[in-house]
Amino acid sequence: MSGSERRRPGGETAPSGPAPTNAVVAVLERRGRFLIAEPLFPPRQEASDSSRRRGGSTQLTIGSPGSGRGAGAGARAGDMVLVQVGGRGAGNRGSGGRDSGVDGAGRHGSGGRGAGVHVAGGRGAGGRGGGAGARIVRVLGRPDVARDVIEALMLDRGLPRGFDAAVEREARAAGELARGRQGNRRDLRALPTFTVDPASARDFDDAISAEALGADATRVWVHIADVAAHVPEGSLVDREARRRATSTYVPGAVEPMLPHALSSDACSLKPGVDRLAVTVEMELHDAVVTRAAFYRSLIRSDARLDYERVDRVFAGGESAAEPWGEPLRVARAVAAELERKRERGGALVVDSVEPEFSFDEHGNVSEIVGRVQTESHRLIEHLMIAANEAVAGLFAKRGLPCLFRVHERPQPERVERLADQLASLEVPTPALPENMSSTQAAELIGEMSKRVDAHVRRTGSGRMALSSLVLRSLKQAYYSPTNLGHAGLRSATYCHFTSPIRRYPDLVCHRALLSAVGGGEREPRSGEMAELGAWCSERERDAMIVERDSDDVARCFALERVLFDGGSEQVFTGEVTGLISAGAFIAFEDYEGMLPVRHMSGPDGREWWELNEQGTILHGERTGSTLRLADRIEVRVARVDSVRGRVDLLPAG
Repeated sequence: MSGSERRRPGGETAPSGPAPTNAVVAVLERRGRFLIAEPLFPPRQEASDSSRRRGGSTQLTIGSPGSGRGAGAGARAGDMVLVQVGGRGAGNRGSGGRDSGVDGAGRHGSGGRGAGVHVAGGRGAGGRGGGAGARIVRVLGRPDVARDVIEALMLDRGLPRGFDAAVEREARAAGELARGRQGNRRDLRALPTFTVDPASARDFDDAISAEALGADATRVWVHIADVAAHVPEGSLVDREARRRATSTYVPGAVEPMLPHALSSDACSLKPGVDRLAVTVEMELHDAVVTRAAFYRSLIRSDARLDYERVDRVFAGGESAAEPWGEPLRVARAVAAELERKRERGGALVVDSVEPEFSFDEHGNVSEIVGRVQTESHRLIEHLMIAANEAVAGLFAKRGLPCLFRVHERPQPERVERLADQLASLEVPTPALPENMSSTQAAELIGEMSKRVDAHVRRTGSGRMALSSLVLRSLKQAYYSPTNLGHAGLRSATYCHFTSPIRRYPDLVCHRALLSAVGGGEREPRSGEMAELGAWCSERERDAMIVERDSDDVARCFALERVLFDGGSEQVFTGEVTGLISAGAFIAFEDYEGMLPVRHMSGPDGREWWELNEQGTILHGERTGSTLRLADRIEVRVARVDSVRGRVDLLPAG
């Protein structure tokens, strides 16, 4: 299942310290002698409203052009700025900001993300004609530059974009601190070791070693950055990491969970340098882990490989160099066996395409590449899953307080609906029992995912639309101290352990594991785990929304450039990926848009479209025309709203 270990490429971190509280992103407009700050994004509670308009109702009077001091002194009309509203400490930048209401135990208040940022119409807080206390604290760039707008969106969604100076100082001192906490480590520096990550990655959580033992037996070492050695529990860095809970990756940038001094330096498993790690050593026979050992280690990676290079090696287009060539060959064979075992066990088969954006020197999107999951991705994924299962198995066996990664079994009625949807699109489905249990539901949805994959491979279309149907029938994964298994992976016991640089639950699991094996860490407090799990799950969902919306913004800017270069009347061939009563969602080339039914007219300019019960086909009542999920369709672009990340389409005919 491709979503089990999402590995996003790196990017530039925040260029300055954290954003202030009670701030709003705005565009400066000149009104007579004054500059007016018009909020760029709608209030957060309206962000998903399809009828929302650019900006909010509040205007803030800043002053005359060129006036002011500090960050706003050089601001001019047309600039995109961060404006602080009211006095210091007022407001709240939401769950990602410094005043998010999260204390050291992971508790959080009821305020929504971004609560208190948008000052809708309050004259006393700087509404039209007021401007009391409104001041520019940062010039963000221009609203017609993709990189600048993405930066502004991150700030608008409550990401602090930087760390307090005290946290940065503590992070820089962490290397010396970690050397003093080495304790009893196994020296594995002579063991051939390599990492495999996206070419643009900067934080390397995991490294691999492998050797053949003969007679279908292998030994695999999964080395994970020992973040716990660098981030003592209760330290400033730990409290800030707990508050953030996850790194957020957007096109060209990242808001890291840990400061740069740790995330891409001291904790990162770079090649040719000694690094502290926590190692999971596994012996496998025919894809079954027969023995697992866990300990703190000292490693030195021999090579920093990327997915593209590994795929070239696997395809015979490049030679594998030693000392990592033989371990890579062994790891490849082990991962292939693990994959076959998981597929036989009914794990979901859902491949995804991750967009990767490149920017030119001006901050414009220059290229979009859809990264599909290849054998190199699956190699790392299956080895990481095996390590996660081994660690979680120890937790379950010993009853240790920790955070399991839970993916509950799907509801039988959701599986029945999925079968009905697929059947309406003539995708083969298995027979369903009359009274379906939750166990049967999980088995059946795994089987349906395989049939969808086979159908897509046979027909050459429908990957995005049909995979989306499968995913929407599932429950959402979350973190919990209670082990309920992972239905998508068909794993009885699972946790997140392999990415502690970018996920706080992984750091919690490191501390739990090391407390159990004599690694010198304190066992997590059992009473905190439920609330911490809920907090980390919430922050993960928030990050996913920001990442999705930022991808949409980047796509829109790239599409605007294509339309400028080739003309607005260009015709694109797309595929229907979603349907609602109001229209169809179309993916075309590297872009996505909405085709409203009001533009899908019949021969006389009128047609009434009705969505079928399964939500898979739009029927035209007057003409008998149909538009189905996965259908090919030609479209033109009617409008692009880059700030909102929205594209409106028209039929090409």
